[in-house]
Amino acid sequence: MCLSIPGKIISIDGDKAIVSVGGTESATSLQLLDDAVVGDYVLIHTGFAIQKISEEEAAETLRLFNELEEFNKQEEEE
Repeated sequence: MCLSIPGKIISIDGDKAIVSVGGTESATSLQLLDDAVVGDYVLIHTGFAIQKISEEEAAETLRLFNELEEFNKQEEEE
């Protein structure tokens, strides 16, 4: 099973991008995407942007991750 995380491209330099994931910025390779531009939302897996997605899809995925994190915190407290 693979896990990819949505992020927003903040800047691009060649085939590398700075991508914001929940406010944290990280370097991401764009070698697997031909048409990524600043402002696009992408799925990131092992340091590579693997697919462009809509802003709505990114927001929903991050919401689900946050919901899962809250659930895990509640489980640990019990």
